[in-house]
Amino acid sequence: MRIAKAMARAGLCSRRDAERWIADGRVSVNGQVLKTPAVEVGPRDRIMVDGKALAQAEPTSLWRYYKPKGLVTTNKDPQGRPTVFDNLPPDLPRVVSIGRLDFNTEGLLLLTNDGALARHLELPATGWLRRYRVRARGRVSQADLDKIKDGVEIEGVRYGPVEATLDQVSGANAWLTVAIREGKNREVRKVLQHFGLEVNRLIRISFGPFQLSEMKPGEVEHVRRKVLVDQLGVKVAQQFGLTEALEEQRSERKSRYTKPRSGGAG
Repeated sequence: MRIAKAMARAGLCSRRDAERWIADGRVSVNGQVLKTPAVEVGPRDRIMVDGKALAQAEPTSLWRYYKPKGLVTTNKDPQGRPTVFDNLPPDLPRVVSIGRLDFNTEGLLLLTNDGALARHLELPATGWLRRYRVRARGRVSQADLDKIKDGVEIEGVRYGPVEATLDQVSGANAWLTVAIREGKNREVRKVLQHFGLEVNRLIRISFGPFQLSEMKPGEVEHVRRKVLVDQLGVKVAQQFGLTEALEEQRSERKSRYTKPRSGGAG
């Protein structure tokens, strides 16, 4: 992998910071000070940063996080609002989010320590459905909602197919389940506003095969590597070194629990 990625995966800094450090002459590989980040490194290379050996990069991992309402999904906010990354457990490694949830949206946010995996899972071509539970003020019929199953154009923006189900009407509010694949900016809110509905609560309950389930706001849960490999498929999992890491994990577990044979009577 590229040296900047190795530094980021080791939890030392971001890739952008790594590139700056390399430009400042703070990084060497096998005794040679780097002048460019366009360098591939492997497990046998000796990487030094400020004269100290770089820790071994952690395997690609995924976490489920229940993002509470009132946090922005960014590292720094120009308005000074609290961020997701300011509120994660301190023992979590450096992570990036897979997609975003806006300030007033809560629910499932996937986190990973591998930026390339994040970019892969964000692509509409990946085809993972994002499902939301929605409370909205106003009235709409199921017949109206069925009209957007093949997509809709709103104010010159084309939105892809939307699966929307009217679940319950309670007073002035309606509860709906909405599923989309693209995840454009404020897509669910804008599509429902098209019907005169004002969203007052929006909860993402699933992203692809991963569910919010019984998690509570602020909770983080690690996704087991086998589950991640199964859901990504072997071909994609191999691209991110997950199958190799899984085999190493199995080998370690096997050696840990294998008892040595007792010697026979002499």
